[in-house]
Amino acid sequence: MLHKRIRLPSLHSRITSAAEAAALVKDGMTLGLSGCGCSGDAKAVPYALIERARHSPLTVSLVTGASIGNGIDGKLAEVGLVSRRKPFQADPALRRAINSGKVMFVDQHLSETAEQMRHGQIDPPDIMVVEAVAITEQGHIVPTSSVGNSGLLVQMAKQVIVEININTSLDWEGLHDIYLPEVRPNRSPMAITRSEDRIGTSAIPLDPDKIVAIVISEYSDAPATILPPDEDTRRIADHLIGFLKDEVDAGRLSNNLAPLQVGVGSIANAVMSGLADSPFEDLIMWSEILQDSTFELMDAGKLKFASATSVILTEALGQRVFSNIGEYSDKIVLRPQDVSNHPEVIRRLGPISINTALEFDLYGNVNSTLIGGTDIMNGIGGSGDFARNTFMSIFVTKSTAKNGAISRVVPMVSHVDHIQQDIDILVTEQGLADLRDLAPRERAKLIIEHCAHPDYREALWAYFDKACAKGGYTPHDLSEALSWHVNLENHGRMLVS
Repeated sequence: MLHKRIRLPSLHSRITSAAEAAALVKDGMTLGLSGCGCSGDAKAVPYALIERARHSPLTVSLVTGASIGNGIDGKLAEVGLVSRRKPFQADPALRRAINSGKVMFVDQHLSETAEQMRHGQIDPPDIMVVEAVAITEQGHIVPTSSVGNSGLLVQMAKQVIVEININTSLDWEGLHDIYLPEVRPNRSPMAITRSEDRIGTSAIPLDPDKIVAIVISEYSDAPATILPPDEDTRRIADHLIGFLKDEVDAGRLSNNLAPLQVGVGSIANAVMSGLADSPFEDLIMWSEILQDSTFELMDAGKLKFASATSVILTEALGQRVFSNIGEYSDKIVLRPQDVSNHPEVIRRLGPISINTALEFDLYGNVNSTLIGGTDIMNGIGGSGDFARNTFMSIFVTKSTAKNGAISRVVPMVSHVDHIQQDIDILVTEQGLADLRDLAPRERAKLIIEHCAHPDYREALWAYFDKACAKGGYTPHDLSEALSWHVNLENHGRMLVS
């Protein structure tokens, strides 16, 4: 069996235990781990590192593709193993360590990490641990369910540890398109004009002499925790689908729309699922993460092709899809995230991007990362890569949270991730605001009327009228605008009578 997985005979002597491989990691190193969105992440060696750190203090600077699963991010933080982390995370325990200042978190656009490392602006890994389906006859690495930043991290690392996951199907081989952009300046254009185009190789190329250890792993990817659609998310989907129908009727879109990019999470996934009952056909995706809705739409005959960097699925769907991944070999491709999220390609392909907001304000500025302007939730991820460069930038959210104590539509966001100039459409369960070609004052009226919850509209209208009386291009009364966030911090509600 291992001869099918490790096809370069000279590497068989490097098979070792996870503990022995973990011993190669020294205090103060920069450690790279594969994984993007809780899939394709290295597991055996991180678990061994966690056990080691329980008995002997050890800290590393950690770089990945995005979040890693199986609670590993949190367990690494709990034993004090991580001093610095980038570019994205989604673990509650790690989040607490970041917000308390114990872990220095560098929140980056997902397209930026590899680019900065490629050009010497940030340190490459001393050791990279990558999960693989197999190692080819040339010593090249076939990833599992994600590519993320693994391509560049493997190439730039001083040493590489490979986790061969024997529980993954060999049918993953051939589903990847590994293309690593050249160093700037004078970089060649990426020859991608369709989601289906392939411009790279099926495995990550590297000098096999860099492989210092091979660990046999049987861990599974952590299942995604995606909530099923509820009444509010169905209404968000209905508003958006109705809008897209109108765009088709107006001749601005064809019936197969444009390539779709959908952010991670229950709301965005539910919106995507709503397309199953829409009139649109022959849909394609150019995205970061493929979730349940991707495969549901493929199985329904609605979606014909999807390009991304990672696959994350709930347990039930994952058992079926991952065990039969070969059935989708002509329908999906996984790329490095500095290709999937590259502004050049996004601008050329012109996707419709659908991402989730924590809150947005009257003029269309969106906060997608910080609660109360202070505490990190997950990170900006790739939403900014798409929002600035896409054909149509859409952000969705429910209009309230915490049983109505919080309005997601506020006078001024507590933190700005996406400026108003990058936002085209905002949607809540209340309705949809098409902000294209509107000045700030025009935007505010539409957002209040169509997106705000009825319990907050009167207060928002009163605020807007008062701000307009003071004047300005984007009228604000700063003390009152920020009072909504101060009230929430002090009283647990945004509006206090």
